[in-house]
Amino acid sequence: MIRIRRGTVQTILSRRPGITAVLVEIPGESTGRAYNYDAITGPVAEGDGVLLNTTAVAKNLGTGGAHFVMANLTSPEKEMNEPGHIMKLRYTPGQVKVLAAEEPESPVAEKINRTESLDGLPVVIGTLHSMLAPAAAGIRAAMGQEARIVYIMTDGAALPLWLSELVYELKQKGLIDAAITCGHAFGGDWETINVYTALQAAVAAAKADAVIVAMGPGIVGSASKFGFTGVEQGEIVNAVNILAGEPVAIPRISFADQRERHRGISHHTITALGSVALTPSTIVFPRLPHHLAAIIGEQAKAAGLDQKHRLATEDGAPALELLQQQSINVKSMGRTIQDDPAFFLAAGAAGIHAGKMAVGRKD
Repeated sequence: MIRIRRGTVQTILSRRPGITAVLVEIPGESTGRAYNYDAITGPVAEGDGVLLNTTAVAKNLGTGGAHFVMANLTSPEKEMNEPGHIMKLRYTPGQVKVLAAEEPESPVAEKINRTESLDGLPVVIGTLHSMLAPAAAGIRAAMGQEARIVYIMTDGAALPLWLSELVYELKQKGLIDAAITCGHAFGGDWETINVYTALQAAVAAAKADAVIVAMGPGIVGSASKFGFTGVEQGEIVNAVNILAGEPVAIPRISFADQRERHRGISHHTITALGSVALTPSTIVFPRLPHHLAAIIGEQAKAAGLDQKHRLATEDGAPALELLQQQSINVKSMGRTIQDDPAFFLAAGAAGIHAGKMAVGRKD
């Protein structure tokens, strides 16, 4: 289940809040990249001996294909001084204590308890982390700089928010204003116990004008109908409706993916929105060339998405133009905007549609 090796930190590659990327030497093996979560294992320096989880590299995984520092053997002890009583990664050696926004000592707990309705707040819901940037850019393009855009990261993929270089860049460049981590995900500006209270916190604590909910880097999939963590999209649609918000679903669309189950509308979207979502959302499709739009329309109808949900079309191009202006380079499954424009246009279109809804809500 887990492969563990000792190593030595050779070089500090980069540091950003919560995470340090290092080059480590493992006796008898090649030098490799590793991540150290500073808040969990403490800071690391060149020359430190470290204990490494090398499982992902041994299995040649994609997003998770790096070593992770389990302990700094040179400086193994660490104190905790932060407030809070809620545990994440519960009952594992890596369990962490956080101050959840909901717990009584939180300064926003009372506001969250009073927030029983999202009052029509538009919530964009994606299935991949790579949808976040175009969705955020779409909202920003539609609403302008004054709008507060909040990202909720679920625990469907990576659990530490700090792993995401994208979130750091989007915050630095003003495309998102705050991040909330829910469930076992941690490291956000606010920590919450589940997606319901994350949505409440987006309103009560983060003062959101629009929200994007999506997992962190590294979706889990199995090529089976329900065996992927993106099924959460349907569950989140239900949650947003329960709290009287306006769910806006990003369809996963590709004409570059060679896997038949992901061609056009992905089976992930058809399962999450066709089977798992029990309540309606607005599914926003991007403006595409006629022959591609026809394929998408036929797939949506065959899956019955038009019977359960509201279907809309938006031009996603302004979102991608804003990303280009901000020099934000995005990829999904290794593919760029040029490689797979439909994928990124779909997320951008959903963001623009949600942004327009938010503007109408404020007027």
